[in-house]
Amino acid sequence: MKARTFGRHARESLKSLGRNSWMTFASTSAVTVTLLLVGAFIVIMMNLNQLADNIENDVEIKVVADPAADEAAVKELEEKVRSTAGVLEVVYSSRDDELNKMIQSFGDELSLYKQSNPLGDALYVKAKEPQKTAAIAKKIDTYDYTYEVVYGEGKVEKLFNVLNTSRNVGVVLILALLFTAMFLISNTIRITIVARKREIEIMKLVGATNSFVRIPFLLEGIWLGVLGAIIPMIVISVAYYNLHVYWAPRLQGELFQLLDTTPFIFQLNGLLLFMGVFIGAWGSFMSVRKFLRV
Repeated sequence: MKARTFGRHARESLKSLGRNSWMTFASTSAVTVTLLLVGAFIVIMMNLNQLADNIENDVEIKVVADPAADEAAVKELEEKVRSTAGVLEVVYSSRDDELNKMIQSFGDELSLYKQSNPLGDALYVKAKEPQKTAAIAKKIDTYDYTYEVVYGEGKVEKLFNVLNTSRNVGVVLILALLFTAMFLISNTIRITIVARKREIEIMKLVGATNSFVRIPFLLEGIWLGVLGAIIPMIVISVAYYNLHVYWAPRLQGELFQLLDTTPFIFQLNGLLLFMGVFIGAWGSFMSVRKFLRV
């Protein structure tokens, strides 16, 4: 298509938005409300997804060495654990460190055990893939000089199942919202085009090709999508920025952390703009297609 022809189509599509101001307002409002809902839900789901990741990454295996094992045996166990497939990190904690932790947690009464520490050295292990924590723990439990392996057996598996289910439900809900948005906006744009059915018929009768008729409507849909995406982009960006400014310092050091405003806001705005353009163009394309057979 020549640039001159495309320019004409662009001008005509913009003029049409002005001539059909009420329908333009209705279509833009439909896009705005829908993308506000979709954007807000994406913000919630992405932050919950980060919480799920943080919970998964916080899961670790505590390997307690046999209290009767000497230093060389504990070192051998540590090296074997470090070389285990799927292990990301191993942190050594001496029996004295373990006793100090217990004293801090349960009180100075346990200080009596400093003279004869009954605890064993410990290794704190993290898996590269948190979902494989249970399998790695069971493997480590078979090693020599291992006294006890603790990782929350049963609870960890349930936790990962809940997190995976939450992620899947979130994806399904977002997709459902998107399809609802496409259906709603397509119907709104269809009403606009039905009102101009006669205009399309006249253009076809005087010899206009399908593409010549379709392109201005396609551009109209794109403009409607862009206009409808502007308000959600501004509202969600400002709201999330203020939410982050207020809550981020208060959540410092907590398991739940909000996603950083940069680049998250820019990525979200790009996604909302893309969805607005795509939904608007798709709605126009699907709606005008039935009127091109005159």
